[in-house]
Amino acid sequence: MTRLNVPPLEDIPAGAKPILANVEAQLGFVPNMFQMIASNPTVLEVVTTLQGTLSRVLDARTRHSIALAVSEANGCGYCLAMHSYVSSEFGGMSSDDIELSRAGSAVDPKRAAAARFAQQVIESRGQVSDADLAQVRDAGYTDPQILAIVTVAVQALLTNFINNVNQTDVDIPAVNSAGTPS
Repeated sequence: MTRLNVPPLEDIPAGAKPILANVEAQLGFVPNMFQMIASNPTVLEVVTTLQGTLSRVLDARTRHSIALAVSEANGCGYCLAMHSYVSSEFGGMSSDDIELSRAGSAVDPKRAAAARFAQQVIESRGQVSDADLAQVRDAGYTDPQILAIVTVAVQALLTNFINNVNQTDVDIPAVNSAGTPS
């Protein structure tokens, strides 16, 4: 049961309605997380703008792997469900790749390095070691790309914290064992 107010769609503030319409157009439904955040249109705008802006950094599968790795590190069941669904439905990731990403790895070695580094960023609260930086650089990431990895990790951390505080009810379509929506 959620701990913060989730307004019914008819009670959503007017400023949030166009943002939710965009979310629905992209995903085919309005997830509970966005409906709950819509109680504060400014926060909804911050979250969705950040997500949209970060869609331009790194490739989609790397961003999905980072989000899954961070969500696992934070124990955010809602975000794990959401990112598993989005990774499968829109990112073309297999169930094996999704599971590897949750563990801070991936089928692609370069993407695995990004997921592992993102987990290190979260687990160390940003106090990564020189060895951690060397590993992600050795995988082929430049310093601007490392900044992108950190920023995508922090964006996932933001929604993890929101959903962990709220204990958001999972309303995401289930993903079957083949990694595709059931």
